[in-house]
Amino acid sequence: MSHPAFALFETAIGACAVIWSARGVLGVQLPEADARARVGRRFPGARESEPPEHVKRAIAAMTALLRGEAGGLDDVPLDLARVPDFNRKVYAIARSIPPGATLTYGEVAERLGDKSLARDVGQVLGENPIPLIIPCHRVLAAGGKAGGFSAPGGTITKLRLLTIEGAQPGGPTLFDHLPLEARR
Repeated sequence: MSHPAFALFETAIGACAVIWSARGVLGVQLPEADARARVGRRFPGARESEPPEHVKRAIAAMTALLRGEAGGLDDVPLDLARVPDFNRKVYAIARSIPPGATLTYGEVAERLGDKSLARDVGQVLGENPIPLIIPCHRVLAAGGKAGGFSAPGGTITKLRLLTIEGAQPGGPTLFDHLPLEARR
């Protein structure tokens, strides 16, 4: 496959898109007004296609995750060939954070070996081409504050994703006794 391919799929939060190459997933597009146009801008030449089996499994796992079910996204093959080495290291750490858990930008930087890289970590996560599979929404600012999020809806979307996953950024709330479905 010389050009990337993509498929749209419905989730609990709206229509998403996944973009892939022969090597693996290149991108995920979270819901926005015209996902096809956005995919075309991000991945010129991408063609809408029937996904191969490994991409179908990724779609099923992302759909389950967005319904609040544990998702198995750790083994989804990614195509990070055009991604700088530092970014790949940050993304690997983010990918190791399980649903319902979070790290701070500083903690990711510490795992990279230099706490002073926290701002760089935030910038790299803001460029994440594969949200959900690389769960950048699970990385928070110091003190459990949301920090930034580059997807449509910004930090509101980030906090909503964390709530769907059962995370408690900033600590316990008055609603924690409610079933997860009632907190959404």
